[in-house]
Amino acid sequence: MDSQLVEARALEAEITALRRACVEPPAPGEDTSRVRKSFREIYQADSEGWELSKDLRSHLGHLESELQFLSTLTGINIRHYSKKTEDLTSTEMTEKSIKKVLQRHRLSGNCHMITFQLEFQLLEIQNEESLSSVITDLSIIMEPTEYSELSEFVSRAEERRDLFMFFRSLHFFVEWCEYRKRTFKRFKEKYPEAVHLSEGASSSCMGIRNPSRPGFELVIVWRIQIDEEGKVLPKLDLLTKVPLQALELDKNGVIETAPLSFRTLLGVLGIEATLESLIKSLHTEASN
Repeated sequence: MDSQLVEARALEAEITALRRACVEPPAPGEDTSRVRKSFREIYQADSEGWELSKDLRSHLGHLESELQFLSTLTGINIRHYSKKTEDLTSTEMTEKSIKKVLQRHRLSGNCHMITFQLEFQLLEIQNEESLSSVITDLSIIMEPTEYSELSEFVSRAEERRDLFMFFRSLHFFVEWCEYRKRTFKRFKEKYPEAVHLSEGASSSCMGIRNPSRPGFELVIVWRIQIDEEGKVLPKLDLLTKVPLQALELDKNGVIETAPLSFRTLLGVLGIEATLESLIKSLHTEASN
């Protein structure tokens, strides 16, 4: 790029000289061949410059399309990025053909509704046979969010200095959040009287009520957990809100064993079918 910059500046100087020659006509008797020569040289250099520019634009367009594809695929968008490089190669290393470079990277972006800032250092050591790189420091800043599960995960990613785990887990975490949101919204629209979302579609809890049985409610608590290895898993539990009188009448312990039965049903039917079966069972009772 330095050679291209030098060439561009040289072209600018020639163009300036040519403009001056055009604006200031040569004195009578002065040889005009110099002006014609400048025209030819600039035309030739300009043609070469345009070819180079076309190649650069084509390459840039290709990179932009690849970046757009990755953003669409992962949901991760990088808005700002900067890099600083420091050469740590000592004289002794140079004599042994070893190069040591420290790169400081800073970037910010978002994964759907979650925004983040990253700062990390990458140490590269290169010799005649190999090149090795390792992240020596990682700092992650997350914008305030209602997803409390992310706090512990971010600390774990920083401690392990694992960028890949951070981006991979964040991607799947957001996907599960979006799926939960769509599922709750669909049931709320389909069964508006039976389904209650205390915090809207983004809520992590869904209440199922029977209008004909006041005080009785099933509450689905849908958490999204990230384990030690960064694997993202949904965790659904069933809570029951039942009047004391109903508990006393439940001689078979149906209410007490409902959470365990709910987990079994999840394993057999899956999330959406299980939730709909619960809603329908209460909805049917309300209709009778």
